[in-house]
Amino acid sequence: MAFTEIKHPLIIDKLSRMRRIETSSKDFRENLNEIAQLMVYETFRDLELTPIEIETPMTKTIGYTIDKPIVLVPILRAGIGMLDGIQKLIPTSRVAHIGLYRDEETLEIHQYFAKKTESIAESYVIIVDPMLATGGSAIKAIDIVKEWGVKHIKFVCLVAVEPGITNVLTKHPDVEIYAASKDEKLNENGYIIPGLGDAGDRIFGTK
Repeated sequence: MAFTEIKHPLIIDKLSRMRRIETSSKDFRENLNEIAQLMVYETFRDLELTPIEIETPMTKTIGYTIDKPIVLVPILRAGIGMLDGIQKLIPTSRVAHIGLYRDEETLEIHQYFAKKTESIAESYVIIVDPMLATGGSAIKAIDIVKEWGVKHIKFVCLVAVEPGITNVLTKHPDVEIYAASKDEKLNENGYIIPGLGDAGDRIFGTK
């Protein structure tokens, strides 16, 4: 099972702030971006590097550069809330977008928007969304990215639960999942417990 829960005191503290019902949209967004930034170190630990010759003020030497472009793919709309934190550390990363919605009657996931970047098939692709609940949106987003020809895919979220983790890895065993917390369960309405509530509404101050 390619699932990693990133345990760190700073992440745990900031996630606890986000969980509180009284947390404002401003504070929710700020902590979300800060957690996403902290998660970058573990998420990108295994990136391959290419040696290059560089010149320091003293001499020529061998340096290293990431061997492929990095593309971030937020699942609209809540995934947008994680972009700034990651891009602060990887300002050269490109951004593709995938818009999905769930039919409230059939619970089927539908695509309403998808825009890829140039040469995305040769890139490292990180799909971001704060929540991994049933896994339906994550699976659909991964399906779309694979249709674009991408081979190197990771999924990064804040909170995840077992049904979603299992569903994603059963359908896409080659995709690694990273989360700041593995939460307890889903309630009867499909919300993560203890969770964050509706991440999109809390990010943008909507209801």
